[in-house]
Amino acid sequence: MDSSMRLELTRPVMALSRGSCLPEAPHGAHLNGCVPLSHQVAGHKYGIDKVGILQHPDGTVLKQLQPPPRGPREMHFYSMVCAEDSGDPCLVELRAHLPKYYGTMSSPDVPTELYLKLEDVTRCFSRPCIMDVKIGQRSYDPFASQEKREQQVRKYPLMEEIGFLVLGMRVYKVGSDSFDTYDQHYGRGLVKDTIKDGLSKFFYNGKILRKDAITASILKVQKILQWFEGQSRFHFYASSLLFVYEGICASSAASQTLQEPTTTPGACEQNNNIHQTVYSMHTRSCVKSHNKTNQDNGLWSSSQQPNGNCSLARLEENPKETRSQDGQDVEVKMIDFAHVFPSDVSDHGYIYGLKNLLEVLHQILEE
Repeated sequence: MDSSMRLELTRPVMALSRGSCLPEAPHGAHLNGCVPLSHQVAGHKYGIDKVGILQHPDGTVLKQLQPPPRGPREMHFYSMVCAEDSGDPCLVELRAHLPKYYGTMSSPDVPTELYLKLEDVTRCFSRPCIMDVKIGQRSYDPFASQEKREQQVRKYPLMEEIGFLVLGMRVYKVGSDSFDTYDQHYGRGLVKDTIKDGLSKFFYNGKILRKDAITASILKVQKILQWFEGQSRFHFYASSLLFVYEGICASSAASQTLQEPTTTPGACEQNNNIHQTVYSMHTRSCVKSHNKTNQDNGLWSSSQQPNGNCSLARLEENPKETRSQDGQDVEVKMIDFAHVFPSDVSDHGYIYGLKNLLEVLHQILEE
C-alpha cells in the first residue's frame, strides 16, 4: 500500500467501562475481562486458531492482527478509510459500510500482539441472526502463490461462477428460543441449483420467512453495490459482508419505512404480506448511558489515533454511536480487509458477486 496508509502508533492507557447492552462476562473470562466472541460464525476463532476475535467488556470487539503482511495491511486500510480528518468523498461513503474503528489495542502481558478495536455490529440486538458471506469471484489475491490459488479453488470451485460463498450463519428459531448454526462446510456444499434454498434458511425463523429482513438487506447491499460501481481505487479479495438482523419479531414493535411507503407498517407477518416496503423494529433499551469510570484500570493499552472514526471516550459518552444511524434492526457491513489492494479499474469480481447475491435475495423474496 502507498505511504498515505501508514500509521504511527501511540499507546495511552484508557479506562474502560462495561456497555449496557453487553451481558456480564461468563465465568472463565480471561485476558483482563475479554472473552472469545461467543456469536462468531466464521473466520479465525480465538483459542482454536493462532489469531481470533475477542469481546471486550466495553461492548467492542478486538480482532487480533494477522501476521505480516496481512495484518498491517488491514490496519492501514482501516486507518485510511476511517481517518476523521479525511474529506475524501469516496472514503467517507465507504466508511458508512464498515464497522466503526477505534484504533488498536494491546495486552500488557504481550505488548507486541496488536488488536484492531472495532464496533460489535451485533451489540444491541437481542437475538442477533448473523451471516458471513465472502464476496467476489476469487478468494485469493494477485500476489498469492500457485499453491495458495489452487488451495482456494479446491475449497469452493464454484466461487468464480456464483461470486459469493456462505462462510457461516446463525439463525434464531422462535419456537424453541434457540439458534441453528451452519458452518463453512454447509456453505461449500451449496451449488447453483441449491444456493437459493440454502441462503433462504438464514431468513426462516421456524414459522415464517422474514421477508422484512430480506428487503432491508437488499437495500443495504444495493448501496454497497452503488459504491463499488462508482469507484476504481481498490480491489477487495477474500472480503465478506456481515449480515445481522433481529430475530425477535414482536407484534407490538415499533415500525419504520424503508422506501417512503404510504402504508402503515405492522408486525413481521403483516410486512411479509405487503412485499416488504416496510419492516418492523424491535424495541430495545440499548441506548442507556454507560457507567463511566475515571479510574485507570490499566488493563489494556490503547492506540487511539486520529485515524479512528470515533474515539473510545465518545463511545462511552454516547453509546448511540454504536448503533445503526437509522436505528434499523438490520445491518450489512463489509468486513475482512487483509487482502485489499490499490487499483485503477473497477473491481469487477466483487461487483459480479454483489449482483449475483442480490439476484438470489430477490428470488427468495418473490417466493
